[in-house]
Amino acid sequence: MKAIVAVSTERMTWQEVPDVAAHAGEVIIRVTAAGVNRADLLQAAGSYPPPPGASDIMGLEVSGTIVELGDGVTGWSVGQPVCALLAGGGYAEYAAVPAAQLLPVPDGVGLHEAAALPEVACTVWSNLMMTARLTPGALLLVHGGGSGIGTHAIQVARELGARVAVTAGSAEKLALCTELGAEIAINYHDEDFVERVSAAGGADVVFDIMGAKYLDRNIDALAAGGRLVIIGMQGGIKAELNIAKLLGKRAGVIGTALRSRPVDGPDGKGAIVAQVTEHVWPLIAAGKVRPLIGAELPIEEAAEAHALLAAGKVTGKVLLNVAERRGA
Repeated sequence: MKAIVAVSTERMTWQEVPDVAAHAGEVIIRVTAAGVNRADLLQAAGSYPPPPGASDIMGLEVSGTIVELGDGVTGWSVGQPVCALLAGGGYAEYAAVPAAQLLPVPDGVGLHEAAALPEVACTVWSNLMMTARLTPGALLLVHGGGSGIGTHAIQVARELGARVAVTAGSAEKLALCTELGAEIAINYHDEDFVERVSAAGGADVVFDIMGAKYLDRNIDALAAGGRLVIIGMQGGIKAELNIAKLLGKRAGVIGTALRSRPVDGPDGKGAIVAQVTEHVWPLIAAGKVRPLIGAELPIEEAAEAHALLAAGKVTGKVLLNVAERRGA
């Protein structure tokens, strides 16, 4: 089979690699499309190795068709269209995935479009609901509102009855965020998000991709009893924490990651996928939540796709088309 092999951030080649095999409890998917995530950019740069036992090929989410079932797999069939959450291996013609991390393609979504959903849906649901316990009427602050995760978080939070504030870096992205349901739209180049959010009563949950750079200001933006959930480190990994502020607000700071979670267990990927299928997929099928795709490129242009995402100019997800759009 063929897969993307990354020599460096700029040098990626579509070349022959050893075939994948289905171990017990796994299936093989013939990949139609793969989603591009910032974790892939970090891995290509050599700063985010895959978890032990995971494929060293990039790619954390795919859509495609099941072509093989491993021992013990039930409830799925060869030929079935699916999408999947991976720990690695998505930038390839075929990917092996634990059956517990498979999701059906939601009604009304094309097979290639479905590749834009697993990572964002599982990240958003696991953090906003399973971790932060977002409630109706609560105010959610989403940094990077125009990103794949941001655009999905706005829609899901809106459907859960929460109010949403977002930060983004352009008028175009903020307009889309407002269209999707954000009530407070903040251009981080020109406005102080702490001031805007505090004026609205403070954020009950802050969903943060920045990490160190925003730590102190995020705590300032929290309401009493608020939760800061950090899922990214685009703004660095080290910052000083004012514990007095945290205690004064009775607030919590939570760091989470999806890729390194086990498949099984109450906080495992299988449990998250099951909840997403139960709670989010009906919203997508009803047209209340939709995937936002900002760019699609052939798999051979993976380096260009990474550059697009790194530049921050794409709204929504970036996809790599492996089969369907190439006529394979």
